[in-house]
Formats: sequence, structure tokens, C-alpha cells
Amino acid sequence: MTEETTSPRPLRIGVIGAGPAGIYAADILTKSEVPVEIDVLERLPAPYGLVRYGVAPDHPRIKEIIKALRRVLDHDNIRFIGNVNYGTDLTLDDLRAHYDAVIFATGAIADRDLDIPGVDLDGSYGAADFVSWYDGHPDVPRTWPLTAKSVAVLGAGNVALDVARVLSKTADEMLVTEIPPNVFEGLAQNQATDVHVFARRGPVQVKFSPLELRELAHSPNVDVLVHPEGFEFDEASMRLATEDRHVKQVMKTLNAWVGKDATGKIHRLHLHFLEAPVEITGDDGKVTGLRTEHMELTGDGNVRGTGQFTDWPVQAVYRAVGYRSSSLPGIPFDNDRHVISNDGGRVLDENGTQVEGVYCTGWIKRGPVGLIGHTKSDASETVQHILKEVSPDAPAPQGVDILAHLELHGVDYTTWDGWSLLDAHEVGLGEAESRERVKVVEREDMVRISKVLTD
Repeated sequence: MTEETTSPRPLRIGVIGAGPAGIYAADILTKSEVPVEIDVLERLPAPYGLVRYGVAPDHPRIKEIIKALRRVLDHDNIRFIGNVNYGTDLTLDDLRAHYDAVIFATGAIADRDLDIPGVDLDGSYGAADFVSWYDGHPDVPRTWPLTAKSVAVLGAGNVALDVARVLSKTADEMLVTEIPPNVFEGLAQNQATDVHVFARRGPVQVKFSPLELRELAHSPNVDVLVHPEGFEFDEASMRLATEDRHVKQVMKTLNAWVGKDATGKIHRLHLHFLEAPVEITGDDGKVTGLRTEHMELTGDGNVRGTGQFTDWPVQAVYRAVGYRSSSLPGIPFDNDRHVISNDGGRVLDENGTQVEGVYCTGWIKRGPVGLIGHTKSDASETVQHILKEVSPDAPAPQGVDILAHLELHGVDYTTWDGWSLLDAHEVGLGEAESRERVKVVEREDMVRISKVLTD
């Protein structure tokens, strides 16, 4: 007579957030030796997070990552459940009743604060809000005021370049992308002729990727002008410019543009270095200008103010100074760093004690820094803690199935099959216009299309 052995029950894991961070965590879990059943819950009806709603529509190559993310969500042991909002549709107690462990991967979608006078004037905008608008996010207004002829963009990263590029291009140039009709109509009313990007540090210190920078000059309607004032280098800058491959590529592009005159194209995109914003000026509550202080390099790559100020006549200012995460109900939050309080992805309470069964990954864990590669290693760190600390030998969660709970509470959730319907619908809209896809914007329409049954 042989003794029967039983396989361990699968760990039930809930992942909150269907962007790259959450999807990578799910992928790593399915590849472990521990059997798992994973629900990826997303507040939007569609998956992919900032890849769908944060990457500029004229960057289709970056969106290629969606193919890899799709393969993960197609796994038999992973369920996508969309249109479910943590904090209203589900509480932490609900999640604990259904899962052995919960991973929060809600990212960072709000604009980081910029503490200068005039930031609240009409015409002062957060770049994240503008990105959400032109990316067809369902939870933002359908229109955007684009009446300014001269525009300032504050920041030295790729988001600043995205904003400046979209403001500089014509609507017809953008029509080959996936932008929805309301965005095309808005861009067609854009009156901007001059877009000024201001970086407080020197050209070597900017965070532009070489590819994003080069793309500024791809439009036949835009002159890219690098102003020689501020195009300066110190010892640390020169060392970086000769030793760092990334910086070398950026400097090669900037050096080819610096000091060039406009050629008469209808739009001009200006790059200014060593200019720090100190005040957004206005009249009658509306933006009329930007005041900057000229900075100087200090020899070690840092900068300091010179006391020399310049007033720039602009009618709109876009603040692309970074993203920040938002707090979540019932989850300890570090309000100074704008991240969940955690140790390597293990959530900590106000006393520094680990909150059992609750974890985090991605930007909500470490802040909005790093590329996709960092997100993978970040998710791996969190998952390793889960696999060490959560045992399938422990009693199973009492809740049977989160879908039954959602239906009981009237939550109109979407599924992976529903996303396939919406995805096909958007692709079909695009085919009719010789485009890859056209995004559906309204949340109600997204949910309705996700539930259309086919024969």
C-alpha cells in the first residue's frame, strides 16, 4: 500500500494594476515552481497602463512592448479583470478575503508639484493631464484649450519632449496615429507657433533619450532651434560627454542643431538650457509669461543661480517635472516620497512593521524612475519575498471567487475576452482610415463593446 500525496494548492494572488509593473509581477509568479492563480485587477476597462495611456501616440515602436505584455495576460493561470476601482469597488478586506497575497502596482499618474508663484494660473497645466488627454484616457475632459501662440514646457525628460513635439506638429501629422476624433479636432485648433522647452541644468545633464531627441526634427513643419545661451559645459560635463555612450549620442544631436537659424517652417521648437523657472506671471488670472533665472554650472555637474532673470512672453506653461503616485485607502503611504511605505516591496505600517500579505511593485514602490528593465527587476524582488513568506500550506482564503463578489455588488467589470473584443473594434476603426487603430475614449463605450457577444 502506497501513501497518497497531494499537490499543494495554488497560491491565489491579486495584482492591483494592469500596467507593466503588475503584469511583470504576474509573469514572474507563473514562472516560479509554486503553483499560482492570479487575478490582475485594473480600474480602467483596458489593460497596459501607461503604455496605453502614457506613451505618445506617434511612438508606435515603444508600444511594441504591448505584444510581450499581451502574451503574459494570455496565460491560463492569469485573469484580467478591468473596470474595477480599488477603494470603491473593492476594499483591502475584500482582497484579503479572496487572496493569499495582494500586490499593489498602481503606478504614478499625477503631476509632481512645482512650487513657484503662478502655478495655479489659467494656462498653467500639468503635463500628465495633457498626455492623458491626447492619449484618449477615459477619465479626463474631451477638450483641451490650445489657443496659446507661444508655449513654455518645463522639464528635461522625455515627457517634456513628447509634450513639445505634440504641440509643435500639425494635426494632420498626428492623424496617422491612433488618436481618437476628439483629439484630432482639438489639435486642429492648436494655435501654437513657438514651443520653448526649458531645462534648469546643462545639455549634458538632461534626461532625454537619444531617440526621442532625434525625433523632434522628423516633422517637415518644425524647425528645432537649440539656443547657444546656456549651452555650456564644466569639468564634470565634459567627462560625461566623452565617457557616457548615452550622453555622447544626445550631444551629437544637440551639437548639430545649436546656433542654427530657423528655415521658415510654420512651427519652431526651441531648446533652452540652464534656465530655471522661478515664476509664472499672469494678468486677470491668466498666464502671460514665464520668468526664469539663468543658472551656472558649479564644476561638479550641479548648478546654482546667477541672479540674472529673463521674462518670456508665453500664454501657456506645461509642467513636465515628473510624475507622482497617489495614496490608496487603507495602505500606509509615505507622503514625502509619494510611495507606499515598504521594504523591498513588503508593505510596512506606520511603526515599520510588515503588513502581512500586502506587497507593492513598480513606481508606487520606488518612485517614478527607471526604464522597463528596472520594472522587471523590481517586480522580481517583490515576488521573491512573496514566495518566501506566503505558504500554500496556510488555510485558503475564505472568498471563493472575486467575480462572484463583484457581481453581487453590481460592479460592471470587463474581462480578457472583453478586451479582445475592444481591441478588435479599435483595430477595425483604424483599418477603415488606413491606421493601425483608433482609440475608443468613453468608458461606457469601452465597457459596452467589451461585452458584445459574437456568434
